[in-house]
Amino acid sequence: MADLQALQQAFTERYGRGGAGPVHVFHAPGRVNLIGEHTDYNGGYVFPAALTFGTTMLIRKRGDDQLGFASTNFDLHKHISIQHIAFDAADDWINYPKGIVAKLRERGVALGGYDILYSGAIPNGSGLSSSASIEVVTAFGLLTMEGQPADKVQIALLSQKAENEFMGVNCGIMDQFAVAVGKEDHAILLMCDTLEYKHVPFRSGDYKLVIGNTNKKRGLVDSAYNERRSQCERAVAYLQAQFPQLTLLGQLSLEQFNGAKHLIPDDIVRNRAQHVVEEIDRVLQSMKVLENDDLAAFGQLMVGSHNSLRDLYEVTCLELDVMVEEALKVRGVLGSRMTGAGFGGCTVSLVHQDSIAAFIEQVGAAYRERTGLSADFYVCEIGDGVKELAN
Repeated sequence: MADLQALQQAFTERYGRGGAGPVHVFHAPGRVNLIGEHTDYNGGYVFPAALTFGTTMLIRKRGDDQLGFASTNFDLHKHISIQHIAFDAADDWINYPKGIVAKLRERGVALGGYDILYSGAIPNGSGLSSSASIEVVTAFGLLTMEGQPADKVQIALLSQKAENEFMGVNCGIMDQFAVAVGKEDHAILLMCDTLEYKHVPFRSGDYKLVIGNTNKKRGLVDSAYNERRSQCERAVAYLQAQFPQLTLLGQLSLEQFNGAKHLIPDDIVRNRAQHVVEEIDRVLQSMKVLENDDLAAFGQLMVGSHNSLRDLYEVTCLELDVMVEEALKVRGVLGSRMTGAGFGGCTVSLVHQDSIAAFIEQVGAAYRERTGLSADFYVCEIGDGVKELAN
């Protein structure tokens, strides 16, 4: 968690003392998806967890209609009238909270002016949902400051809508949902199509989650994300010959898909669909093995997930593949996979606590030798979703 005293000082240096009220502090986490990748926008199950680090937001009322946006992570800062909220590429990261303001206003939420300072502990572009974190903390904070209901599921939906419509990224619901409704020491089994979910205890015992940041930057908007989504929609169109009511791949069982996949004439489109349906099945298998605390079986499912993302969905890259390959060579590692949208970003590995130092040293050295890049590693705890912090 961020140093609140240092952030209070940074807030005062940026905006001065006074304002129209006290400074309030809110926090939204980053998230890691333990298994179930590229299933969310296909109406399938995912299994994410909130992390203990994320985005901290300090906010104070103003006496006018200006919104001040500043960050300890970026030099860019601005004051913008609430009446003139529109996407502007020159505003870079500020477009994320602007999107939330725009969507709140569309819903009839009357907002006053605020000075806002963000401080993010999520590496930008890492795939740990820095954008969802800033969206969710902005929505939760503004609604709380205005005395409005701050329903976390509704905040997740509003944040997804902002990313889809304001930012132009066709993301699914998983990132915003995990950031909003996460619970300490629990993963979330989420059916993205219906938003049915439950918190599932993740009893990892002597094993820890280690996130490896490849430091291979990738941008969702510029990636093949939208292309994959389109390919999945084409697969559904082919499969409707046998399943006329089908609207999303997540509505098919693995058995149903295997009996109908011959209807998809395009090899690439068939591969994309096969990954999605098999990945959803892996999530369901994961639930069963974790109920029995069978971490070794869960580790194997993680590896199967990565292989499918590499071979069928083709969203890994050299850096992700190398990091997973090297992770699996280390004694005490039960499983490893890419996490997030792919094309860079992070891996998540399940590592025995006695092996963590060796893991970081060995994987880091081999990764640097094979890719020329230096990786960063984070030993993670599973934390809560968005909340207000005591100030």
